[in-house]
Amino acid sequence: MILCFELSMPNRNSWNGKWSGENDFYAKVVNFGKGKKRNDRAKEVLDKRYFYYSFGDGWAASVSVKKIESKESSKIRRKSKGFCGYDWMIDSIVSNLEIIPLSQRSSRNGTMA
Repeated sequence: MILCFELSMPNRNSWNGKWSGENDFYAKVVNFGKGKKRNDRAKEVLDKRYFYYSFGDGWAASVSVKKIESKESSKIRRKSKGFCGYDWMIDSIVSNLEIIPLSQRSSRNGTMA
């Protein structure tokens, strides 16, 4: 199963209320493979579809998830500007089914994602 994670910033605490990347497309394609365990995790992530994270300073990020076909993945990869350094959010979603900061992950589940 292949999932597409798309990043947006719904809450912006900037002087003009905008995000410098708001006109760009930030997405990452993750291939979960064919194993039952990974496929089950992909389904759990897909069931939630939307993840929200508040930075605590007026800014917040959201990550939406959708299932895609392999032929779409190369188009998304070409169009995407990356994930703005927030790849750790995807790691957290896959590991924890929620966005947990790196600093808190080890205390919550005993491992780093």
